[in-house]
Amino acid sequence: MKSTTLPVSSTDGPASTPVSFDAAQTRKIVIAAYIGTALEWYDFFLFGTVAAIVFAPLFFPGDVPAISIMGAFLSFGVGFAARPLGAVIFGHIGDKYGRRSALVITVLMMGLATTMIGFLPTYATAGIVAPILLTILRAVQGIAAGGEWGGATLLAIEYAPPKKRGLYAAIVQLGSPTGTLLSSGAVALAASLPGDAFLEWAWRVPFAVSIVLVGVALWLRWKVEETPAFKQLASENKTEKMPVLELFRQAPGRLVLGIATYLYCNAGFFIITAFMISYVTKTLNLPSHVILTALTCGALMQMVTLVVAGKLADRIGSTQTVIIGYVITLVLAFPMFWLVDTREPMYINLAMVLGLGLATVAYAPIGNVLTRLFPPHLHYSGLGLSANLSGLIAGFMPALATGFLMLSDGKSWGPALLLSLIAAISLGATIITLFVTRHQPD
Repeated sequence: MKSTTLPVSSTDGPASTPVSFDAAQTRKIVIAAYIGTALEWYDFFLFGTVAAIVFAPLFFPGDVPAISIMGAFLSFGVGFAARPLGAVIFGHIGDKYGRRSALVITVLMMGLATTMIGFLPTYATAGIVAPILLTILRAVQGIAAGGEWGGATLLAIEYAPPKKRGLYAAIVQLGSPTGTLLSSGAVALAASLPGDAFLEWAWRVPFAVSIVLVGVALWLRWKVEETPAFKQLASENKTEKMPVLELFRQAPGRLVLGIATYLYCNAGFFIITAFMISYVTKTLNLPSHVILTALTCGALMQMVTLVVAGKLADRIGSTQTVIIGYVITLVLAFPMFWLVDTREPMYINLAMVLGLGLATVAYAPIGNVLTRLFPPHLHYSGLGLSANLSGLIAGFMPALATGFLMLSDGKSWGPALLLSLIAAISLGATIITLFVTRHQPD
């Protein structure tokens, strides 16, 4: 049976002692990382999908619909505020005790929290207790999500052959659009039931079935062995007692660079999705199905682009591929909004295919780029905090884009300018990262 010998990389010097394992097993591990991530993002995105249409009237009722919706979205936002805490907690676990241990806990936490949401009493039954419990469970979702991406990415990269790290990192990234499509599809199916069935009981079904999904993900992750890179660190007694503190002590500049490099992948996504839904339905006064259909097209394009960009990264380098991706986003920021402004569904679909789909070029191998920024004993903490601190900033992007829209007197050049600025920040940070990590093998 074919096996592969891999070096354990380091940001401080040459590769460590090679380790050898079966290539077929490696592919199974990467697929397991992808499936687990997809199921976790299904749970996390599901909350946002029904926030306005379910949680607003059932958990935050009131005479003013806008206030009800605001309450639901504040509860939604708690998940993003909790993600950096998750990055700290699971960064500690992942860098000290192992990637596998952290990932088993994250998928269990996410699945149980999501399932419990499906069985919560509403405001009509439990009063103020209902939104409080909903918000607490959303915070648990956020903590789990904060520990998920960095660990799953590390699992794939630390098992990947050196010339396939870009592709394997991209496969894990497929979990995000997969989770989006699964959650949207589940809600659409439940909402298609006749009468008031959706609000009465059917909305609970997509949440309740998470217990089955978490069983699958838990089974997959339980069978995964610890990565060779972490095993070697542990055997050589190179793990840190307090990895997160060491990250701030040893590599604060690299952490800032990691946050800026990842920023567009979070902030740009929420401008193109959450803000764009509001822009199309409220400013352009188009039916919601127009933008939702376009976003589905964009998500499908994302999946194609992720694989292509992952393979490109293995040919020309991960950092170079991310730079190309950010140049594309910078070029497309204004044309994407111009296409949306036509109010024609065909051109809006094209806008999302270009803006959401092609922006994924940068997203595909960025996990490998960030891994190279940090020393191996701080990998989990470095990746987790880079992604989730940028995510905390990104949580304010729909509101900030709305502010730019107001400043531009309702014209799309305002939010397009904001999107361009974010792309420019991430592009500049990635170019600096290229120089910082230039002596390391990709």
